[in-house]
Amino acid sequence: MRFSPSFLDEIRARVPVSEVVRQKVKLRKEGREWRGLSPFNAEKTPSFYVNDQKMRWFDFSAGKNGNIFDFLMETEGLSFPEAVERLAALAGLALPVETKEQQEQDRRRATLGEALEAAAVFFEKRLAGPAGREARAYLDRRQISLSSREKFRIGFAPAERHALRDHLAAKGASVETMIEAGLLVHGEDIAVPYDRFRNRVMFPICDRSGRVIAFGGRALEADAQAKYLNSPETALFHKGATLYNLHNARKAAHETAAVIAVEGYVDVIALTAAGFPHAVAPLGTALTPEQCALLWRLAEEPILCFDGDKAGLKAAFRAVDTALPLIGPGRTLRFVLLPDGQDPDELLRSSGAEALADALNRPLPLVDLLWMRETEAATLDTPERRAALERRLQEITGQIRDDDLRRHYLQELKQRLDRLFDRDRRTKFRRPDSQRQRRGRFAQPSDDAPLTIGPALANSPLFRGVKSGIAPREALILLILINHPDLIDPRVEELATLDLNSPDARALRDALLRFAELNDSNKAELRPFLFSLGLDRTIARLEAMAAHSTLWSVRPEAATADAGESLRQAFVLHRRSLALNRELRAVQAMLADKPNERDYARLRDIQTQLSALDGAEAAVEGYGSLSGRPSRNL
Repeated sequence: MRFSPSFLDEIRARVPVSEVVRQKVKLRKEGREWRGLSPFNAEKTPSFYVNDQKMRWFDFSAGKNGNIFDFLMETEGLSFPEAVERLAALAGLALPVETKEQQEQDRRRATLGEALEAAAVFFEKRLAGPAGREARAYLDRRQISLSSREKFRIGFAPAERHALRDHLAAKGASVETMIEAGLLVHGEDIAVPYDRFRNRVMFPICDRSGRVIAFGGRALEADAQAKYLNSPETALFHKGATLYNLHNARKAAHETAAVIAVEGYVDVIALTAAGFPHAVAPLGTALTPEQCALLWRLAEEPILCFDGDKAGLKAAFRAVDTALPLIGPGRTLRFVLLPDGQDPDELLRSSGAEALADALNRPLPLVDLLWMRETEAATLDTPERRAALERRLQEITGQIRDDDLRRHYLQELKQRLDRLFDRDRRTKFRRPDSQRQRRGRFAQPSDDAPLTIGPALANSPLFRGVKSGIAPREALILLILINHPDLIDPRVEELATLDLNSPDARALRDALLRFAELNDSNKAELRPFLFSLGLDRTIARLEAMAAHSTLWSVRPEAATADAGESLRQAFVLHRRSLALNRELRAVQAMLADKPNERDYARLRDIQTQLSALDGAEAAVEGYGSLSGRPSRNL
């Protein structure tokens, strides 16, 4: 059976090479590639690589490489038609029926491709000729160089109604073929079909293999009815499933592990000339799910760069709605909104490549765009309006299909709402009244309970900072684990990745991890084990910090449940503090290089969050009824 190139391309587009290979080879992600042991040779050091962007696999030990079809043929001894049949089923595609009708359809598609290629050559020649003087002047004004014109095959469609039609007809193309390729306008009320593109700068649109499948035309007349005009949908061209410059950007995107989506043809061309060849553009429509899938084949976190005006912001918000049901771990979008209402081409011409690079280096995560859209213009002066915002965010977040990611979004937005509404969450964990205190009834925090700020920890010598060489929050975590060894195993992964500043703290952490690895049951042996490693002085300093502390859960006699809750919150507090401080240093560096209001606002926000974390209560106030501790005020 003969398979058309378009059918084979569709299989390649739908089925990543890694998905096929992993059925035979255990793969491990390394950068932008997958790596595993050769399926053809016995080896101990992996020399087999898979690259989904290139749609290829490489076996350096066996000296073989190929595509997904080759892999099945090599590993399972299938014939080419058998491999295609297997992969078509995996892609959810029905095999083409080899009928006369199918053969005719394939022939027609090839004929359409020939007509479109001939049209591209015609437009290129007209741009270079006398008729293209005005078009060349337009390109000069847009600072599109001769090399860029050649690379992107930019052309010019003459103003005559039948210039292209007559040219293609002289080469043997039928009027029906030109109509089917979207090159002519026809209809019942049109006696003689005429050229669709007239007096326009022409931008060929190619498929992922670089074959011309359509055109975009920019009008030279100021009063033209449509400034930009695209080819209509055809057998070759589906604009919602195509990206401009995809065929050129694929290699650059692979090399940089990044892809930039902008709004227009000229923006793509300008970015490429400025050193950003991994740029693509949708085709005059809002971003579609199919285009998102194409972007994610190029990079895990594509950057959508929008014009800094109302239309650009509106397009960014629409992209958020499109992406939300599709995102997941390792698959999201980031956004850049350019300053002063400029598009990328204007920013490059006015401020240079450094200004654009600076903007691209500070993209906003998708959650920021979502938050911006829902809160910037919102009036939140009544409980009803605040409740409506909460409900709306819950409903929007519910579109995320990945359970883990949806949970993290809900948690993130909940924290932002708390800051926005300036809630005092401490009351959620306090004894409601003296009667409840006597009865020992306490509100129970949820797993994602926010940290609280209270006098117990703020006034504690543990957190005021007795000179010990170990930061107070680090001391809290380590001391709880020492006094409550049963908490080590449940938190061993978090402990292993805990970022600690003090060498003494790191040594103690490593010892705790070693103890957990060597000792599965006898927790009473922890202190002797630590002392045997010479850590007794470090532990003594920690205990001195807590000697006069009112923070009950640090102590050995506290209930494990109380200590565990304090430990959970201490881990959260520590991670947030480190992340905010890293972000603070980054923003300070950007402000030192280029002061601007946006980064100043971000700096103030980070400082506010750090201030809220400073002295935060790692143990929930009001806890301790389970421990039988003496009645005392925190």
